Amino acid sequence: MAGDTSDDFQKELVDLFVQEAQEWLQNIHVALDELQQGPAPERHEALIGILAGGVTNLGGSAATINLPEVEQASFAAIPFIEALKDPLKSFSVQDFLSLCKQLGQIHVALTHATGVSFEAQDTSESNEATQRTVSPEEFLQALCQLQSAQEDGNASERNIVRTMIDQMEAQITAGVQQVGVEAVRDYLQRLSDSEEAFLRALDKSMPGLTAQISSMAESAPGAELEPCLQGVASLRIEAQNLNAVLAASFFSGLHSLLSVSAQYHVRLAAVRVEAIAARLDVVRAIVHRWSDQRRMERAAIGQALS
Repeated sequence: MAGDTSDDFQKELVDLFVQEAQEWLQNIHVALDELQQGPAPERHEALIGILAGGVTNLGGSAATINLPEVEQASFAAIPFIEALKDPLKSFSVQDFLSLCKQLGQIHVALTHATGVSFEAQDTSESNEATQRTVSPEEFLQALCQLQSAQEDGNASERNIVRTMIDQMEAQITAGVQQVGVEAVRDYLQRLSDSEEAFLRALDKSMPGLTAQISSMAESAPGAELEPCLQGVASLRIEAQNLNAVLAASFFSGLHSLLSVSAQYHVRLAAVRVEAIAARLDVVRAIVHRWSDQRRMERAAIGQALS
Protein backbone atom coordinates (compact mmCIF):
# COMPACT_ATOMS: atom_id res chain seq x y z
CA MET A 1 0.00 0.00 0.00
CA ALA A 2 2.82 2.34 0.93
CA GLY A 3 4.50 1.42 -2.35
CA ASP A 4 1.37 2.39 -4.30
CA THR A 5 1.24 5.74 -2.49
CA SER A 6 4.89 6.38 -3.36
CA ASP A 7 4.30 5.50 -7.01
CA ASP A 8 1.26 7.78 -7.17
CA PHE A 9 3.24 10.64 -5.66
CA GLN A 10 6.07 10.15 -8.16
CA LYS A 11 3.55 10.11 -11.00
CA GLU A 12 2.08 13.39 -9.78
CA LEU A 13 5.55 14.92 -9.66
CA VAL A 14 6.29 13.76 -13.20
CA ASP A 15 2.94 15.07 -14.47
CA LEU A 16 3.66 18.46 -12.91
CA PHE A 17 7.17 18.43 -14.34
CA VAL A 18 5.81 17.65 -17.83
CA GLN A 19 3.55 20.70 -17.69
CA GLU A 20 6.41 22.93 -16.56
CA ALA A 21 8.81 21.45 -19.12
CA GLN A 22 6.40 22.15 -21.97
CA GLU A 23 6.14 25.79 -20.90
CA TRP A 24 9.90 26.18 -20.53
CA LEU A 25 10.52 24.60 -23.93
CA GLN A 26 7.96 26.90 -25.52
CA ASN A 27 9.74 29.92 -24.04
CA ILE A 28 13.12 28.56 -25.14
CA HIS A 29 12.05 28.06 -28.75
CA VAL A 30 10.37 31.46 -28.97
CA ALA A 31 13.51 33.12 -27.58
CA LEU A 32 15.79 31.18 -29.94
CA ASP A 33 13.70 32.12 -32.97
CA GLU A 34 13.94 35.81 -32.04
CA LEU A 35 17.65 35.54 -31.23
CA GLN A 36 18.40 34.23 -34.72
CA GLN A 37 16.86 37.38 -36.20
CA GLY A 38 19.66 39.58 -34.77
CA PRO A 39 17.88 41.71 -32.14
CA ALA A 40 19.32 44.82 -30.47
CA PRO A 41 22.06 44.16 -27.85
CA GLU A 42 19.72 44.79 -24.89
CA ARG A 43 17.13 42.38 -26.25
CA HIS A 44 19.86 39.88 -27.16
CA GLU A 45 20.97 39.76 -23.52
CA ALA A 46 17.38 39.30 -22.34
CA LEU A 47 16.86 36.40 -24.76
CA ILE A 48 20.08 34.72 -23.59
CA GLY A 49 18.70 35.00 -20.04
CA ILE A 50 15.48 33.28 -21.12
CA LEU A 51 17.41 30.46 -22.80
CA ALA A 52 19.77 29.94 -19.87
CA GLY A 53 16.96 30.14 -17.32
CA GLY A 54 14.84 27.68 -19.28
CA VAL A 55 17.45 24.92 -19.55
CA THR A 56 18.58 25.51 -15.96
CA ASN A 57 15.02 25.14 -14.69
CA LEU A 58 14.60 22.01 -16.79
CA GLY A 59 17.80 20.46 -15.51
CA GLY A 60 17.19 21.42 -11.89
CA SER A 61 13.62 20.14 -11.82
CA ALA A 62 14.65 16.92 -13.57
CA ALA A 63 17.27 16.37 -10.88
CA THR A 64 14.75 16.77 -8.05
CA ILE A 65 12.55 13.98 -9.41
CA ASN A 66 15.44 11.74 -10.43
CA LEU A 67 15.40 12.06 -14.21
CA PRO A 68 19.19 12.07 -14.84
CA GLU A 69 18.93 11.76 -18.63
CA VAL A 70 16.89 14.97 -18.84
CA GLU A 71 19.12 16.68 -16.29
CA GLN A 72 22.29 15.91 -18.26
CA ALA A 73 20.81 16.89 -21.63
CA SER A 74 19.52 20.18 -20.22
CA PHE A 75 22.73 21.29 -18.54
CA ALA A 76 24.71 20.20 -21.62
CA ALA A 77 22.94 23.01 -23.52
CA ILE A 78 24.47 25.74 -21.35
CA PRO A 79 27.87 25.91 -23.15
CA PHE A 80 26.05 26.35 -26.47
CA ILE A 81 24.02 29.21 -24.99
CA GLU A 82 27.18 30.76 -23.52
CA ALA A 83 28.70 30.70 -27.01
CA LEU A 84 25.90 33.05 -28.14
CA LYS A 85 26.18 35.38 -25.16
CA ASP A 86 28.09 38.32 -26.66
CA PRO A 87 25.60 40.55 -28.55
CA LEU A 88 28.44 42.25 -30.44
CA LYS A 89 29.85 39.03 -31.85
CA SER A 90 29.12 37.90 -35.40
CA PHE A 91 27.52 34.45 -35.11
CA SER A 92 27.60 31.74 -37.74
CA VAL A 93 24.72 29.42 -38.57
CA GLN A 94 26.73 26.64 -36.95
CA ASP A 95 26.53 28.42 -33.58
CA PHE A 96 22.73 28.28 -33.67
CA LEU A 97 22.72 24.85 -35.27
CA SER A 98 24.71 23.36 -32.39
CA LEU A 99 22.19 24.69 -29.86
CA CYS A 100 19.26 23.43 -31.96
CA LYS A 101 20.77 19.95 -32.01
CA GLN A 102 21.19 19.97 -28.23
CA LEU A 103 17.58 21.09 -27.77
CA GLY A 104 16.64 18.10 -29.91
CA GLN A 105 18.53 15.90 -27.43
CA ILE A 106 16.50 17.43 -24.60
CA HIS A 107 13.28 16.57 -26.43
CA VAL A 108 14.44 12.98 -26.91
CA ALA A 109 15.46 12.67 -23.25
CA LEU A 110 12.14 14.09 -22.04
CA THR A 111 10.11 11.72 -24.19
CA HIS A 112 12.21 8.74 -23.09
CA ALA A 113 12.01 9.65 -19.39
CA THR A 114 8.33 10.61 -19.15
CA GLY A 115 6.66 8.68 -21.94
CA VAL A 116 5.16 11.96 -23.18
CA SER A 117 5.84 13.07 -26.74
CA PHE A 118 7.52 16.47 -26.59
CA GLU A 119 7.30 18.61 -29.70
CA ALA A 120 8.23 22.26 -29.99
CA GLN A 121 5.19 24.46 -30.29
CA ASP A 122 4.74 26.53 -33.40
CA THR A 123 6.25 29.80 -32.29
CA SER A 124 4.77 31.61 -35.28
CA GLU A 125 1.18 31.28 -34.01
CA SER A 126 1.07 34.86 -32.71
CA ASN A 127 2.20 36.12 -36.12
CA GLU A 128 0.17 33.72 -38.22
CA ALA A 129 -1.91 36.49 -39.72
CA THR A 130 1.10 38.49 -40.85
CA GLN A 131 3.86 35.93 -41.40
CA ARG A 132 3.80 33.02 -43.79
CA THR A 133 5.35 29.77 -42.59
CA VAL A 134 6.56 26.58 -44.19
CA SER A 135 7.09 23.16 -42.68
CA PRO A 136 10.79 22.33 -42.21
CA GLU A 137 10.21 18.99 -43.97
CA GLU A 138 8.83 20.74 -47.05
CA PHE A 139 11.62 23.31 -47.06
CA LEU A 140 14.23 20.57 -46.55
CA GLN A 141 12.95 18.73 -49.62
CA ALA A 142 13.26 21.90 -51.73
CA LEU A 143 16.78 22.50 -50.41
CA CYS A 144 17.84 18.94 -51.24
CA GLN A 145 16.66 19.48 -54.81
CA LEU A 146 18.77 22.63 -55.00
CA GLN A 147 21.76 20.73 -53.63
CA SER A 148 21.36 18.05 -56.29
CA ALA A 149 21.41 20.74 -58.97
CA GLN A 150 24.55 22.21 -57.42
CA GLU A 151 26.31 18.86 -57.37
CA ASP A 152 25.55 18.45 -61.06
CA GLY A 153 27.27 21.81 -61.58
CA ASN A 154 30.29 20.89 -59.45
CA ALA A 155 29.50 23.51 -56.80
CA SER A 156 31.82 23.86 -53.84
CA GLU A 157 31.08 21.91 -50.68
CA ARG A 158 30.83 24.88 -48.32
CA ASN A 159 27.69 26.62 -49.52
CA ILE A 160 24.55 28.22 -48.11
CA VAL A 161 22.24 25.44 -49.30
CA ARG A 162 24.20 22.79 -47.37
CA THR A 163 24.17 24.99 -44.27
CA MET A 164 20.40 25.51 -44.54
CA ILE A 165 19.88 21.76 -44.95
CA ASP A 166 21.79 21.16 -41.71
CA GLN A 167 19.70 23.80 -39.97
CA MET A 168 16.38 22.36 -41.17
CA GLU A 169 17.41 18.86 -40.09
CA ALA A 170 18.19 20.26 -36.64
CA GLN A 171 14.82 22.04 -36.53
CA ILE A 172 13.05 18.79 -37.39
CA THR A 173 15.00 16.93 -34.70
CA ALA A 174 14.04 19.62 -32.19
CA GLY A 175 10.36 19.13 -33.07
CA VAL A 176 9.80 22.50 -34.77
CA GLN A 177 6.64 22.27 -36.86
CA GLN A 178 6.78 25.54 -38.81
CA VAL A 179 9.55 27.87 -39.95
CA GLY A 180 8.85 31.55 -40.56
CA VAL A 181 9.53 32.48 -44.18
CA GLU A 182 10.44 36.04 -43.25
CA ALA A 183 12.87 34.79 -40.60
CA VAL A 184 14.71 32.80 -43.29
CA ARG A 185 14.68 35.77 -45.65
CA ASP A 186 16.01 38.02 -42.88
CA TYR A 187 18.85 35.57 -42.24
CA LEU A 188 19.73 35.49 -45.94
CA GLN A 189 19.70 39.28 -46.07
CA ARG A 190 22.01 39.56 -43.04
CA LEU A 191 24.34 37.07 -44.71
CA SER A 192 24.28 39.16 -47.88
CA ASP A 193 25.05 42.32 -45.92
CA SER A 194 28.00 40.63 -44.19
CA GLU A 195 29.43 39.40 -47.48
CA GLU A 196 29.07 42.82 -49.09
CA ALA A 197 30.86 44.40 -46.12
CA PHE A 198 33.65 41.83 -46.48
CA LEU A 199 34.03 42.58 -50.20
CA ARG A 200 34.18 46.32 -49.54
CA ALA A 201 36.82 45.83 -46.85
CA LEU A 202 38.81 43.53 -49.15
CA ASP A 203 38.72 45.92 -52.10
CA LYS A 204 39.58 48.90 -49.89
CA SER A 205 42.53 47.11 -48.26
CA MET A 206 44.13 45.71 -51.41
CA PRO A 207 46.00 48.79 -52.76
CA GLY A 208 47.61 49.60 -49.41
CA LEU A 209 48.34 45.96 -48.65
CA THR A 210 49.97 45.44 -52.04
CA ALA A 211 52.08 48.57 -51.63
CA GLN A 212 53.17 47.57 -48.13
CA ILE A 213 54.20 44.08 -49.24
CA SER A 214 56.01 45.45 -52.30
CA SER A 215 58.11 47.70 -50.06
CA MET A 216 59.38 44.62 -48.21
CA ALA A 217 61.65 43.84 -51.17
CA GLU A 218 63.46 47.12 -50.63
CA SER A 219 63.93 47.09 -46.85
CA ALA A 220 63.37 44.89 -43.82
CA PRO A 221 60.00 45.64 -42.16
CA GLY A 222 59.55 46.69 -38.55
CA ALA A 223 56.91 48.41 -36.46
CA GLU A 224 55.52 50.20 -39.54
CA LEU A 225 54.06 46.85 -40.61
CA GLU A 226 51.65 46.74 -37.65
CA PRO A 227 48.69 48.46 -39.43
CA CYS A 228 49.11 46.01 -42.30
CA LEU A 229 49.07 43.08 -39.87
CA GLN A 230 45.90 44.36 -38.24
CA GLY A 231 44.22 44.70 -41.63
CA VAL A 232 45.17 41.16 -42.66
CA ALA A 233 43.98 39.77 -39.31
CA SER A 234 40.65 41.54 -39.73
CA LEU A 235 40.19 40.11 -43.24
CA ARG A 236 41.06 36.63 -41.95
CA ILE A 237 38.44 36.83 -39.19
CA GLU A 238 35.74 38.08 -41.55
CA ALA A 239 36.55 35.32 -44.03
CA GLN A 240 36.36 32.71 -41.26
CA ASN A 241 32.99 34.03 -40.05
CA LEU A 242 31.61 33.73 -43.59
CA ASN A 243 33.15 30.30 -44.29
CA ALA A 244 35.20 31.76 -47.13
CA VAL A 245 37.68 28.94 -46.61
CA LEU A 246 40.27 29.71 -49.27
CA ALA A 247 40.42 33.40 -48.34
CA ALA A 248 40.63 32.59 -44.63
CA SER A 249 43.48 30.13 -45.27
CA PHE A 250 45.36 32.63 -47.45
CA PHE A 251 45.09 35.52 -45.00
CA SER A 252 46.06 33.25 -42.13
CA GLY A 253 49.24 32.24 -43.93
CA LEU A 254 49.95 35.82 -44.99
CA HIS A 255 49.52 37.04 -41.42
CA SER A 256 52.02 34.45 -40.18
CA LEU A 257 54.54 35.43 -42.86
CA LEU A 258 54.23 39.14 -42.14
CA SER A 259 54.41 38.58 -38.38
CA VAL A 260 57.67 36.65 -38.66
CA SER A 261 59.09 39.20 -41.12
CA ALA A 262 58.26 42.10 -38.81
CA GLN A 263 59.51 40.36 -35.67
CA TYR A 264 62.86 39.33 -37.11
CA HIS A 265 63.19 42.22 -39.61
CA VAL A 266 63.37 39.84 -42.56
CA ARG A 267 63.71 41.40 -45.98
CA LEU A 268 61.88 39.34 -48.59
CA ALA A 269 63.36 38.49 -51.95
CA ALA A 270 61.87 40.43 -54.86
CA VAL A 271 60.60 37.27 -56.52
CA ARG A 272 58.80 36.29 -53.31
CA VAL A 273 57.21 39.71 -53.00
CA GLU A 274 56.01 39.59 -56.61
CA ALA A 275 54.47 36.15 -56.02
CA ILE A 276 52.59 37.35 -52.94
CA ALA A 277 51.34 40.48 -54.71
CA ALA A 278 50.12 38.38 -57.63
CA ARG A 279 48.43 35.98 -55.25
CA LEU A 280 46.57 38.90 -53.65
CA ASP A 281 44.96 39.68 -57.00
CA VAL A 282 44.06 36.02 -57.52
CA VAL A 283 42.47 35.71 -54.08
CA ARG A 284 40.54 38.92 -54.61
CA ALA A 285 39.09 37.56 -57.86
CA ILE A 286 38.27 34.22 -56.24
CA VAL A 287 36.43 35.92 -53.38
CA HIS A 288 34.35 37.93 -55.83
CA ARG A 289 33.42 34.74 -57.73
CA TRP A 290 32.62 33.03 -54.41
CA SER A 291 30.34 35.93 -53.51
CA ASP A 292 28.61 35.77 -56.90
CA GLN A 293 27.96 32.06 -56.37
CA ARG A 294 26.47 32.63 -52.94
CA ARG A 295 24.33 35.47 -54.31
CA MET A 296 22.84 33.00 -56.80
CA GLU A 297 22.32 30.48 -54.00
CA ARG A 298 20.38 33.00 -51.93
CA ALA A 299 18.23 33.84 -54.94
CA ALA A 300 17.50 30.13 -55.50
CA ILE A 301 16.61 29.64 -51.82
CA GLY A 302 14.36 32.69 -51.95
CA GLN A 303 12.63 31.24 -55.01
CA ALA A 304 12.11 27.97 -53.14
CA LEU A 305 10.33 29.91 -50.38
CA SER A 306 7.97 31.67 -52.80
